[in-house]
Amino acid sequence: MRGISILLLLLLSAGARLGGAGNSASVNLERPSGSEQQATPSYEVFKNEVEPIFLKRRNGHARCYGCHVLPGRVFRLRALAAGSNGWTEEQSQSNFESVLRVIVPGDPASSRLLLHPLAPEAGGDAFHSGGRQFESQNDPDWRTMARWVKGDSKNSLNDDNTGARTWIYVTNSAADTIDVIDPADNRIVQVIRDIELPHGITFSPDGGRVYVSNEAESVLDVVDRKTGTIVQQVALTARPNNIAITKDGGRVLVGIRAQPGSVEVIDTTSLRRVKDIPVDGSVHNLYVTADGKYAVSGSIENKTASVIDLSRDQLVWEVKFDSGVRPMSFEQNADGSTHRIFVQLSGFNGFAVVDFARRAEVARIKLPDEPGGFGVQEGRLATPSHGIGVSPDGKSLWVNSTVANATFKYSLPDLKLIGYVKLPEVHGIGARPTGAVPEWITFTPDSRFVYVSNSAAQSVSAIDADRMKEVAVIPVGEVPKRINTLFMR
Repeated sequence: MRGISILLLLLLSAGARLGGAGNSASVNLERPSGSEQQATPSYEVFKNEVEPIFLKRRNGHARCYGCHVLPGRVFRLRALAAGSNGWTEEQSQSNFESVLRVIVPGDPASSRLLLHPLAPEAGGDAFHSGGRQFESQNDPDWRTMARWVKGDSKNSLNDDNTGARTWIYVTNSAADTIDVIDPADNRIVQVIRDIELPHGITFSPDGGRVYVSNEAESVLDVVDRKTGTIVQQVALTARPNNIAITKDGGRVLVGIRAQPGSVEVIDTTSLRRVKDIPVDGSVHNLYVTADGKYAVSGSIENKTASVIDLSRDQLVWEVKFDSGVRPMSFEQNADGSTHRIFVQLSGFNGFAVVDFARRAEVARIKLPDEPGGFGVQEGRLATPSHGIGVSPDGKSLWVNSTVANATFKYSLPDLKLIGYVKLPEVHGIGARPTGAVPEWITFTPDSRFVYVSNSAAQSVSAIDADRMKEVAVIPVGEVPKRINTLFMR
């Protein structure tokens, strides 16, 4: 009994430290009130989201499984069968019963599962014989476990029949996960798994499907939105990059990142590749204009933006630049047709302006020199400005800058600079702070909030567009890049 009492005191002490540490944008780590009845956390979420963490190989660490499979552990995992890389249903049930001994349902701040492997500086225990598996409460795996203990983690996105729903999807380009954010409270509400090196992402018009270009396997993954499971894979001819969907949802267009350059067309009914459209250069980015009439691809190697007429699936005109074409965004005329394209370029901290009717570049706008000072240590001076987007209401253009570690806001149509919002810094041990390396931009449908993926900071910034203020930093997976909004009426 005395040993148990001492253990409880240690847990409570560590829990007190934990409550004030780290970023809690995604997980509320406050203890529940004494009157709250906390249900046992979900077994299904444990099996699908938490249990795989115990088999994960972390750089410089042994797997949790390596120690916790041994006898004598309070939290003991079942031994895997020879040649197996996962547990059986019976074994998972046993693992679940074991893990319940080291958590306090609803209370991550008192759960040994979370405290023991967490670094002391981040609020964890003083010593863990398995090492500091988690250096920060911002670690995506640590947060997955914390959300599960608290009861917030979800395995599926279900319609609640209360009207329009919006989710922000971010692909983690150095991982096998896609994080789904609910902008209502900036929590991660779903994690789509098992797509290694996910790149571009788009959605069917009814929101039932999520389409993802899979760089590791050179396929288009078709994902069921509600369950987050892959329902089909469509083979591509080579490594894909960004993707887009036609306005009627009948075709997914996939940019192929190989010379001489092509856009592959996937029929969404048969889920087969039905056509290849040649373009000028390997495709890095790909978009469909708001009126649905054209697709526009950009090539870094050939320094070209190629415009495809989607009624004929043919390249109809192109614009040549003096450096590689990076992200683009589109401004509409009053009738919905395309007015201008804003094009980011390799080596240029700003953007070019293309008049769509004239089929030519008409201006080039450099971002301010200040703030500055970033990009050198991060090795990103070749792409000083990456990520650009026109707000859904058409009133503003937002432009990321790696060298400024900020996102800039311009008014439309006059392209007057309004100001900028600083992005998170990365603080390494014994080194000066480096930048977040912003990558892509998306918006809530009402244009009130801007979301920026921070590839070096393992996070997404949520920005209040009117107040020009960062309101949340949401921890996500490794090297988040492409980011897109799904809006369902």
